[in-house]
Amino acid sequence: MRIWKKAAALAGLVAAAWALLSTSGSWRWRQKTRALRAQLPAGAGTAGLRTVDFGRLAELPPPVQRYLRKVLVEGAPTIAAVRLKQEGEFNMSEEGNRWAPFSADQWVRIRPPGFDWDARIRLLPGVSVRVHDAYVAGEGILHAAMLGLFPLVNLQGKGEIAKGELMRFLAEAAWYPTALLPGQGVRWTAVDAGTARAALDDGEISVELLFRFNAEDLIQAVEAEARGRMVNRQIVASPWAGRFWGYERRSGMLVPLQGEVAWLFPDGPRPYWRGRMTKIEYRFTE
Repeated sequence: MRIWKKAAALAGLVAAAWALLSTSGSWRWRQKTRALRAQLPAGAGTAGLRTVDFGRLAELPPPVQRYLRKVLVEGAPTIAAVRLKQEGEFNMSEEGNRWAPFSADQWVRIRPPGFDWDARIRLLPGVSVRVHDAYVAGEGILHAAMLGLFPLVNLQGKGEIAKGELMRFLAEAAWYPTALLPGQGVRWTAVDAGTARAALDDGEISVELLFRFNAEDLIQAVEAEARGRMVNRQIVASPWAGRFWGYERRSGMLVPLQGEVAWLFPDGPRPYWRGRMTKIEYRFTE
């Protein structure tokens, strides 16, 4: 009986210590998130085009023109910032399939481009990895920490990490489509009847993606010939793609509510993120 009492007391101490660590980690993570997002003011982004003007679309490749006419409304204000709430699964294995549920809160600023993806990936009951995947002030950020306290990955800077994050910003423009209009910084090049290339510069950082449009004139997929992938804590350039579906109207715009992203290997694609939008809040230019 005495042994069981000691075991119960020890279990109680472990549980209390774990709860303390979890609470401390959550508090520190929230502080870091606030500091990071202070550099992404939600009211920013008033530079550039202020309203949707279909008269300027003639300079764009035909599939891009059709897409913008379909998803936007003439004369509507352009997006200054957006907040996305997401749920889905994240693959925690570099080589296999070890999917874990996640929830995320993402803030995006359109001009200048910037975002912060703040995610909680649940590994076990009471055990989670917190992640910041971000592009802020011309730098890429990838910070993952167990319980928000114990670092697993901590990268920040320019070069490939920044390029990969700016590429993500461009790829996710299907959720803030006015960013793809003329005058918003994206340069389009025609490829064929269903595809076009988009290029975006932010200071010294330049990225380019191939956009594929489906029979309904909506963005079906985006592809990069090389995007930085973490392999043993090193960045390795690898082919990458994202795809979208489940389009619905939000604030007058037609946007996808579901998506998937994957690394493209010789033996086929290896998805690592599957998610759905549970809430989208836009702030428009004035």
